[in-house]
Amino acid sequence: MSYEAWITLSVVVGIFVCLIRNLAPPDLLFLGATASLAALGIITPAEAFAGFSNSGMLTVAALFVVAAGLRETGVLDYIGHHVLGKATTEKSVLGRLAVVVLPMSAFLNNTPIVAMFVPVVLDWCRKHLVSPSKLLIPLSFLAILGGTCTLIGTSTNLVVQGLMIKHGLSGMHLFEIGMAGLPYALAGFVYLFFAGLKLLPDRKEFLEQLGETRREYLVEMMVQSGCKLIGKTVEQAGLRKLPGLFLIEIDRAGTIISPVSPDDVIEANDQLVFTGVVSSIIELEKIPGIIPNADTAYEVSPKQQRRRRLCEAVISENSPLIGKTIRNADFRASYGAAVVAVHRGSRRVEKKIGDIRLQPGDTLLLQVRPHFLRAHRNDPAFYLVSNVEGWRPLRRDRAWISVSLFLVLIGFMTTGWIPVHIVSILTALFMVGLGCISAGDARQSIEWKVLITIASSFGVGAALQNSGLATTVATLLVETTKPYGPIVALAIFYLLGSLMTEAITNNAVAVLLFPFCLETARLYDTSPRPFLVALILSASASFMTPIGYQTNMMVYGPGGYRFTDFLRIGGPLNLLLWIMAVVLIPFFWKF
Repeated sequence: MSYEAWITLSVVVGIFVCLIRNLAPPDLLFLGATASLAALGIITPAEAFAGFSNSGMLTVAALFVVAAGLRETGVLDYIGHHVLGKATTEKSVLGRLAVVVLPMSAFLNNTPIVAMFVPVVLDWCRKHLVSPSKLLIPLSFLAILGGTCTLIGTSTNLVVQGLMIKHGLSGMHLFEIGMAGLPYALAGFVYLFFAGLKLLPDRKEFLEQLGETRREYLVEMMVQSGCKLIGKTVEQAGLRKLPGLFLIEIDRAGTIISPVSPDDVIEANDQLVFTGVVSSIIELEKIPGIIPNADTAYEVSPKQQRRRRLCEAVISENSPLIGKTIRNADFRASYGAAVVAVHRGSRRVEKKIGDIRLQPGDTLLLQVRPHFLRAHRNDPAFYLVSNVEGWRPLRRDRAWISVSLFLVLIGFMTTGWIPVHIVSILTALFMVGLGCISAGDARQSIEWKVLITIASSFGVGAALQNSGLATTVATLLVETTKPYGPIVALAIFYLLGSLMTEAITNNAVAVLLFPFCLETARLYDTSPRPFLVALILSASASFMTPIGYQTNMMVYGPGGYRFTDFLRIGGPLNLLLWIMAVVLIPFFWKF
């Protein structure tokens, strides 16, 4: 090999070691490696930073904003909290998750999808006394499998698409990868449904941690006229088995209905009294047509709500609020706030919230202006003031716009009339321009570290080709597998990609192995497409470790998992999918 090839090999090995040992973030490693290779003359400055204008990278950036627009308008939340429905067993939950998560992750970034479903699954587990370790790994795996069904399912697919176009190959259409990805995903689901649930740990001790003492609030909600729940029974409205929330009574024009029966019918202007944790109250607020009734100062307009925050405040023993009822304390005039709910020790307050006389130690859930925390952090009226994490006012009035834009995006991607990156960017801009998401939130929704990693890794890929390292390795592979044909080379590429993606990012694996795929196809004098499809599928097949894929890390802690849990359930799954890929890919994409 030439000295350029040895330098490139040293840089690639150095990146791999640093990523495995977590010595530095991937974006810094790849940016530094690309800059170093350019400085050494192995790649030109233009090649080093060409990735920042690559169509695949730009598409990934735009789709981050599109997914955030669907989240901000409440579309993803609505879907997420209507999925589990009346599920009563682990298998029924897994089936319902598959029906929704697989198609959603085929068209949207799977990180927000998993983030949305983790609390939903945890609440179901807490309520049904099922260990979350039985369901959270399947949630992550389903999201990964769904991403293999379409071109826009994962950033890896788009990165490889961008590289194909850059090297003069015809790009893939939206559903091309799905010819292998769909049976791939279905096989993965069948494995999880029949074998996975048996292999997953059942950590009851972690379930006990989920049931630890939590601050439960009392909250009153008013049913507005026009609410879709009117005329439905409590059971039909889904109010009987809300995760982390219990419907105590219904106040109907002064007539108290308690205990509440599943057959009681919801009427307009009913006051529903719940007790529950903050996260559950936040989800309750998202049901259109019911609003907190404790304080008339509460803002119900979606536009006004976007200027508010949720905050928890603990009344101090020297507070001027002590002895006043919530109704008479006039929080709006004094603090620019509205009371949403009240918590008092371990006992329930037997009064309407507005009539509760405040005592030291009472915790109030408040709807406040953005500056409230800064203005009252040191206010002697409160022991403690803190923002409620995870709460955001939804732009429900823009939900139909975001859904329409998303459907138009899918339509144009399917027909191919407009290039994928152009239509994605236009959709993202319309999301911002039509008020589905603010410009600031759109910027924050973009995972810049992912984009920098993708864009920088293109320079490393160019170095693999320029230095001759890709040709050397591909020649060795072809000479070794020639007696058996290209299908064995494909199997080796898939296995290599699958193992590498367990230790480093899937996008990095895709870019690093892309040149080897091209060279192997050239030496075999065959089409590179089967090798590239194998690369796409293997780079997404991260099931054996929690560090290989972001969604695995997202469920690692909440599920109470150990590192070996992923190996036990993911190892057989990787083996199954490897065999399927080696059979399916040559069938649909000829050598």
